[in-house]
Amino acid sequence: MTNEKGNPDEWYTISNVQELDSPALVVYPERVKKNIGILKGMIDSPDRLRPHVKTHKTMEATSMMMEAGIYKFKCATIAEAEMLGICKAKDVLLAYQPIGPKLLRFTQLIKHYPDTQFSCLTDHPEAAGHISEVATSHGVNIPVFIDLNVGMGRTGIFPDNKAVQLYTLCNTLKGVRAIGLHAYDGHINDPDPIARSQACNKSFKPVVQISQVLKEKGYGQPRIVAGGSPTFPVHARREGVECSPGTFIYWDKGYQDILPDQPFLPAALVITRVISLPDEGKICLDLGHKSIAAENPLHRRVHFLNAPGLKVVGHSEEHLVVEAKPGHPWKIGDVLYGLPVHICPTCALHASAITIKDGKTSGRWETIARNRKIKL
Repeated sequence: MTNEKGNPDEWYTISNVQELDSPALVVYPERVKKNIGILKGMIDSPDRLRPHVKTHKTMEATSMMMEAGIYKFKCATIAEAEMLGICKAKDVLLAYQPIGPKLLRFTQLIKHYPDTQFSCLTDHPEAAGHISEVATSHGVNIPVFIDLNVGMGRTGIFPDNKAVQLYTLCNTLKGVRAIGLHAYDGHINDPDPIARSQACNKSFKPVVQISQVLKEKGYGQPRIVAGGSPTFPVHARREGVECSPGTFIYWDKGYQDILPDQPFLPAALVITRVISLPDEGKICLDLGHKSIAAENPLHRRVHFLNAPGLKVVGHSEEHLVVEAKPGHPWKIGDVLYGLPVHICPTCALHASAITIKDGKTSGRWETIARNRKIKL
């Protein structure tokens, strides 16, 4: 049986791939390092970077960013926040409104990791009151960002006078202190950078207006955290705004296609093998739902770098069926290098990633924050 097809000089080729079981997530740290450098080169200061760790969920990638002078981070789960605490990240925003047991765990984090300044989101007076009550009863003070709905329609309060009132309320409650505004515009992802910029500027205008009102009320300049990967270049041009892209660290086929203006490099792949040849025109791979994100249509789940012509026609828990032309050269045991269309949930499916250096397997990064709980 052969092990792979394609040019052995391609950046992704693993010379000892025969030693690597599949399916597997592999990461190329040198390309990760380059992506961090590209990110820093797109903004005036690393002080304005607050990368989201939801993509990689690893201490190693976090440490690489910290070594590059990035000290603010954003996350979405308590486990991600704890991972950042373990890394002694200086400033961590939990971009989530903690409710119920999650809020109790958040107060434990604040106490357990004193080297890290934790903050969270709130978008409702009742939730803010709950945060205040729990914070006070546990003897902690929680800085909060008002979560604004600038068009995403997922969470957040509309950016109008009610948002100003909520900011004011948070500065009257015990154990809570409003320090800024959070505006995630993930709904803006037009491939045309001009159209994307125009839409971003339009959605951001109310944020600027609220910021001005708060200053006039004597609260000073609120910190503003805005955007994700698609609108990062737009917000990077705004003075003082903190930017929180996440996917840049590994990149993926999805953003590679719709964001051609951003020069990040694919730095993580999934390795899969041909395990069956069900008929002369079909190939079955060991790349099921449990190994690669499956929320997109079949044709938007994976792109094979060394077999770009293959078409996905079936997907189940442990198998991926692709269509090839009759007379194709693929044999059982052949290796395919897959670039995920959506890398973030793909990483969450793997307990660890195998690192590749100089074309060989070199180590392992534990996807520690894929779990719902680390310690607390």
